[in-house]
Amino acid sequence: MYSSSDLRKGLKIEIDGDPYEIVDFQFVKPGKGQALYRCKIKNLLTGATLDRTFRAADKIGKPDLEERDMIYSYPDGDQYVFMDAATYDTVTVSGDLLGIRKYFLEGDMEVKILFHNGRPIDIALPFFVEKKVARTEPGVRGDTATNVTKPAQLENGYELQVPLFINEGDVVRIDTRTGKYVDRVSKG
Repeated sequence: MYSSSDLRKGLKIEIDGDPYEIVDFQFVKPGKGQALYRCKIKNLLTGATLDRTFRAADKIGKPDLEERDMIYSYPDGDQYVFMDAATYDTVTVSGDLLGIRKYFLEGDMEVKILFHNGRPIDIALPFFVEKKVARTEPGVRGDTATNVTKPAQLENGYELQVPLFINEGDVVRIDTRTGKYVDRVSKG
């Protein structure tokens, strides 16, 4: 159990059986009465955020969280199979949990999977991946306005916005946290 004085930004706590992460934290000491700890917390299962105030005497639960290093193996329909690097156990993660991150998975990619009570609840990929552009319109010569972008489709079907100078066959670097273009790695 945590006491209120242990609260800080980034700490993972458990409320009513659900894991939460403290996103914002504020200590308030009114003129009279006891100290208060105002927190904005994010539910790690649903992604919903809410405000919660704790008193100095409150006890807060510790969630049963475990982060394990895993290796991506293969897709199985809308499920994705990962292997534990240490024990060779396999874990199946749904495409819903992965979201757009499923487009950035590559064979033998090392990832970190966060488990709550033995169930996967989040996955962390490497921050950047490099993918080849399969289809995009050619840039218009003379269109040099700042930050002009065009749609491009990668080999795996993912669409993103890229600068006009990107052509089919180019390899681009993508931020897996946002799904956005970062820079061009090589020309096609």
